[in-house]
Amino acid sequence: MKKVTVRVPATSANCGPGFDTLGLACTLYNETTYEITDRKGFQLEVTGEGSEYLKPFGRNLAFASFLRIWNKITDNERIGLKVTMINRIPMSRGLGSSSSAIVAGLYAANALCDDYYTKEELLDVATDIEGHPDNVAPALFGGFTISCMEEGKAHSLRLMPEKPLKFIAVVPDSKLPTTLARQTIPATVPHHDAVYNTSRASLLVGALLSGHYEYLGMALEDKLHQPYRAHLIPGLQDVFEAAKAAGAYNAIISGAGSTVMAYASPEADCERIAQSMVQTFAKYGEHACYHILDIDKDGVKKL
Repeated sequence: MKKVTVRVPATSANCGPGFDTLGLACTLYNETTYEITDRKGFQLEVTGEGSEYLKPFGRNLAFASFLRIWNKITDNERIGLKVTMINRIPMSRGLGSSSSAIVAGLYAANALCDDYYTKEELLDVATDIEGHPDNVAPALFGGFTISCMEEGKAHSLRLMPEKPLKFIAVVPDSKLPTTLARQTIPATVPHHDAVYNTSRASLLVGALLSGHYEYLGMALEDKLHQPYRAHLIPGLQDVFEAAKAAGAYNAIISGAGSTVMAYASPEADCERIAQSMVQTFAKYGEHACYHILDIDKDGVKKL
């Protein structure tokens, strides 16, 4: 096989209190075709997000991750590689665009090598590239994932919520690079804040597994990263409040931001929630669009 197309879901890491630990996959997708060609070097065609500035070179994550697996398995290192992207996941907005490129490259190379590695083995490689597993894990496995590192190895437990949920991703025009967002987080936090987050993360997992979504309002609260990043997203607290007032359980910063994601019941008026959040952003001079999403069950897959 010399050609494969893969679909990778958007992801939302942290999920409020689960900093660098929790993540979920959403029904917004990038589709990428990888083709081994007779023409040496890299070719790239991009439709959608990043089309104006993504370039075909070895540091591009879509190429670098592919070659990470391809060069491990094959002796044919000097290949021609054409990559065709249809990108729907906003870039630098906290919805896992970099993880989607990493997972697409790893999974495509593995598919072209007769699925030499399992998804669990690809998780370790993806984590090494990304730096932490909270986004790459749901991109690989789908669902809601709990990830941890043990002696340098990534582990991830996938689960599905007991009952359906809706996720309203409100995406401001302003980008927020992960590196900038991470710089705001202190090296140490008060013990009571750590306990606060441990209780909320535990409650979140319990609520999702049991279907007791009445606890989600409390369970999605955080003191480890969101308070320190709030000044980077204009009107953040008011956007949170607007989401709840319109019927959401609660809202969180998705990943490092700038996307704000509300969690809601399927019976809620998700359009009203989205519009309330968009209108609140507008009061702070920030234009935003939105996506009403479900949880993706599959993770990356061949099309």
